Amino acid sequence: MDEIVKAALKKWPNVPHCYGWLALDARGQWFMRDDRIQAVGPFPRIKGSRIQHDKLLAFIHRNYTHDEAGCWFFQNGPQRVYVQLEAAPYVWRVGASAPWPVTAHTGEEAQVHSAWLDEHGRLFLHTDLGLGNVHTLDMDCAADAVEQGHWRPQAVTFDDLPRCFGFQRAPSPGAAARA
Repeated sequence: MDEIVKAALKKWPNVPHCYGWLALDARGQWFMRDDRIQAVGPFPRIKGSRIQHDKLLAFIHRNYTHDEAGCWFFQNGPQRVYVQLEAAPYVWRVGASAPWPVTAHTGEEAQVHSAWLDEHGRLFLHTDLGLGNVHTLDMDCAADAVEQGHWRPQAVTFDDLPRCFGFQRAPSPGAAARA
């Protein structure tokens, strides 16, 4: 977490949390969802405005984490901005050849512990950072890793992933109390 963020937390410790305004899609893209967009429809059916500013994206990535209830958020100064997830907390990019290195949409490298295949044919990797789905553009590389026996996917249903891996796709106020 950035030092400026830590300082803001100390200076303003009681800033209310923000819900519904930030979302991460299954391709690792961030979206702003203001009140107007939220009123039009739920994420991911209505995504909102894609964040494209490089420095803002880097700031989000450095300050992206989760709470004890498995709710992922971006610590924006003193305010926690909870993130709606289309699929999982991370989106993995996979290297083109053995040993098929894995990098998160945040730029962090990860070590794969297990692989999971849902009923829609989407590949999820559980890593030392957490769970994420493989980016659609990297499925050929991931398929090579599976065919070579590097990863051995186990079956899982998409709706069971949050319970099995301890995260929430749509955090809401009071989620920590329900966990």
